[in-house]
Amino acid sequence: MRIDPDLLAEASTWRQSFHAQPELGFAEHNTSARVAELLQGFGLKVHRGLGGTGVVGTLERGDGLVIGLRADMDALPIQELGQCAHRSRHEGRMHACGHDGHTAMLLAAARHLSGLDTFRGTVHFIFQPAEENLGGARKMIEDGLFQRFPMDAVYGLHNWPGLPAGQVAVNPGAMMASLDTFEITLTGQGCHAAMPERGADPIMAGAQLITALQSIVSRRLSPLDSAVVSITQLSAGEAINVIPEKALLRGTVRCLQTPVRERVQQLIGELAEQVPAPFGVRGELAYQVGYPVTENHPDAAAGLFRAAVAVLGEANVRWGCPPSMASEDFAFMLQACPGAYFWLGVDGETPSRALHNPWYDFNDQVIEAGVKVWTELVEQSLPRR
Repeated sequence: MRIDPDLLAEASTWRQSFHAQPELGFAEHNTSARVAELLQGFGLKVHRGLGGTGVVGTLERGDGLVIGLRADMDALPIQELGQCAHRSRHEGRMHACGHDGHTAMLLAAARHLSGLDTFRGTVHFIFQPAEENLGGARKMIEDGLFQRFPMDAVYGLHNWPGLPAGQVAVNPGAMMASLDTFEITLTGQGCHAAMPERGADPIMAGAQLITALQSIVSRRLSPLDSAVVSITQLSAGEAINVIPEKALLRGTVRCLQTPVRERVQQLIGELAEQVPAPFGVRGELAYQVGYPVTENHPDAAAGLFRAAVAVLGEANVRWGCPPSMASEDFAFMLQACPGAYFWLGVDGETPSRALHNPWYDFNDQVIEAGVKVWTELVEQSLPRR
């Protein structure tokens, strides 16, 4: 498969422009306007406003199956430290996760496919806001994404440091973990630090509770189950000589299986109530269910695998890779519609910086591989004319 080198160069220019002008979740106004402008220039029907700043470009080639291809557009609240020519022009914001590259690749695929007349059916190019922690995929779905644009399958990708540039990894099941957050309020009785017997110490109870919460994975789940429970914040007290009345614990839960996720939530609730009680402290849990497991549908994953092998070669496509305990809100789309999600490697001669790193910059050399996989997936998924 040949992709026009001029298109690839243009896609790199788009990508670097997006990188220089990052916008945070649900505030991607300039990015979405530029995306819509380009899609209209390719001759696609353009729909704006889903999920606030979301854009859907539709390419119709007669009756047939309908598939969706998704890219995320938002940046992160991180100060960029790299010194590339296209570094962020906005203080405290940068594309540290490669969504600029995802957007540019999908735009290039839309442009390339708009010039083909080899398939029959419809492709929806979905440009999603607010993937980073804000659930933009869920918002687009709530705004009627799959009702207004019914699809037989939907697909997404993420660039992946640690995987060689241009290689693809895809699983027939879980790719990434669920993400939930929790907050436990411990209420005791404040007192003078010199007379702890006159109070009920929520910090002592919190210390015991933190240890107990870590035993969920090590002692309450099967070693074959996958879960991570992390306490990320502990706050209590104002004066150095006072045992406070309250302490607050916050943390996250990540799992690769939905039943395990439900079990961990139950156990956190039990421990939050039971462990502080002997200290005369009351524990109250507030649990926020967040992103589900990003779990591929096996048939869709197999189709994606075949498309990637066709354009990249079998040696460059990994099937059945270890999932990541990071999370991705494309999971909501996979709950609503069959589909699959894959990783595209970005490590060149020099390994890529990690995602969410202030030195990260997307590797433009993989744009061609991404466009080829998207194009081949469309041509294999939709019947030929």
